[in-house]
Amino acid sequence: MQTIPIFYACDDAFAKYMLVSMTSLMDNASPEHNYTIYVLYSSLSIEMQTMVLGLARPSFEIVLVDVKEKVQDMEGNFHVRDYYSKTTYYRLLIPDLFPAYEKAIYIDSDTIVCGNIADLYAYDLGDAYVGACQEQVMLQTEVYGNYVERVLGIDRTRFFNAGVLLLNCRQGRDQRLLEKFADLISKYTFIVTQDEDYLNVLCKDHVLWLPAKWNTEVYGTLPVDEGEMCIIHYIMVAKPWHYHDCRLKEYFWEYAEKTPVYLQIKEELEGYTDQRRAADMASCERLAETARQEALREDTYFPTICQGKAPDRVFIQERIARYEREGRWWEDVENDPPTRPLTPGEVDFCRTSFWSRCKAEFALASAHRFVRHLLKKGEMVMDSIEGIQHFQNLDSGAIITCNHFNAFDSFAIHMAYDASRHKKRKFYRVIREGNYTSFPGFYGKLMRNCYTLPLSQNKRVMTEFVRATNTILKNGHFILVYPEGSMWWNYRKPKPLQSGAFRMAAKNGVPVLPCFITMRDTDTIGADGFPIQAYTVHIAPPIYPDPQKTVRENEASLMEQNATIWKNIYESVYGIPLTYETDERFSAN
Repeated sequence: MQTIPIFYACDDAFAKYMLVSMTSLMDNASPEHNYTIYVLYSSLSIEMQTMVLGLARPSFEIVLVDVKEKVQDMEGNFHVRDYYSKTTYYRLLIPDLFPAYEKAIYIDSDTIVCGNIADLYAYDLGDAYVGACQEQVMLQTEVYGNYVERVLGIDRTRFFNAGVLLLNCRQGRDQRLLEKFADLISKYTFIVTQDEDYLNVLCKDHVLWLPAKWNTEVYGTLPVDEGEMCIIHYIMVAKPWHYHDCRLKEYFWEYAEKTPVYLQIKEELEGYTDQRRAADMASCERLAETARQEALREDTYFPTICQGKAPDRVFIQERIARYEREGRWWEDVENDPPTRPLTPGEVDFCRTSFWSRCKAEFALASAHRFVRHLLKKGEMVMDSIEGIQHFQNLDSGAIITCNHFNAFDSFAIHMAYDASRHKKRKFYRVIREGNYTSFPGFYGKLMRNCYTLPLSQNKRVMTEFVRATNTILKNGHFILVYPEGSMWWNYRKPKPLQSGAFRMAAKNGVPVLPCFITMRDTDTIGADGFPIQAYTVHIAPPIYPDPQKTVRENEASLMEQNATIWKNIYESVYGIPLTYETDERFSAN
């Protein structure tokens, strides 16, 4: 019969609540396994040790482990604040202290285990360092989300809560995580979530993401499916032994009644004064303010490891690598501006009014001046436009496609349009709704007026959009569409395509003009610390819909041909085969 190792870490201050958690775990565990529960401590009274050992049952061995000597050398480096204690760091010791284990479970003491803990142990970690759940504090609260992204360089959606962990002990030893932790803690002090920050930095990009039911945090206002919960985690100051109105408190008290410390915990609740609760709230406010101030500093952890490169750009590069691994092709890697839905009649798509035509021409002239300024200062570099004859020879309206890697890449295609000398035929570009409604300043004026065609979540506005694009193409004009559907900064590979652009061409019987921009590093370093890119615009021969095929057949054919053309340009220019770093765990889903 398999023995499952489970670890807690506590001191006398939290031991009472650990007894409740252990009771819930044992009550709900499958009898088909044996379990060894280890309690790591450096200060635990004899009375409490006796009570802990007294919880042992058939199939459940309880072992007390004094880690005082192990942490003595590191203890001076441990950083604690408010309700944190040094015991929160003990989970880092588990792989090295117990070399016989391939994997193990760690659980915080402020939890209730209402599911079968053996099901958590059954997850296959592969090469991941840990299995964990997303941290709801970072997801739900902007100040903490900003903190982890700007200070730690970790996407707020990829930050895990360290209170429930499935530990890959083998990887912990092989990757020398304890040694890396000791090195990191000696060089940099995280003062917000402390050990959780260190763990997230050390395990970045090596996490098996578990369903949220394995760490249901009592935080915020998101609804909880109580029927799905396997572990409840009373995080921060949401403690049922301090607050009568704590959410999900009934689960805690159900198991607390079964322990020898029930009356002690009840007395603690009744004796917890309003002054102490006010101190809790002040502690939360201090923590939020600390996170806010840390995010404003320029000498915090992530900026200092970027070696002169703008941390936000390094962060974006890392996010791109992760999105590629996970196949999240159609998600932008940079946050869009907040948006509002367009309303019917708000956009003069075809610029039929005199005033909208004037604004469009003025915006276009401003854009030309802006591009000349960028070129003159060397902030935008154009090597060449290849295949301009394919643009010049167009004798009808057309859908122009282009890879999307920069907010200014449409300027490069516009330069190709200018070079084609189609003066009487307009150049339109499809943009996102938020870029039209909410983009601020000079760029916002260009977004709204420079012959742009905003998409919309409003169905009636999209009907206007379709009607307008049909008219524009029928009148012989050009529409630039980014069929990748997302912008990845300086990403050189072509991404999988979406079908909208090709459907437009198929329905209107107009060609697709595939354009692909390649880049090279110049010797000039931009303000972001990265080399400024020099662009070459490659214009391929137009692809025409087949009049003998249906719209659906043409749509698929045009998209496939466009993808092949882009792939061939990429491989020819860069001299390497087009491959993607795809994680099998995601590509298989």
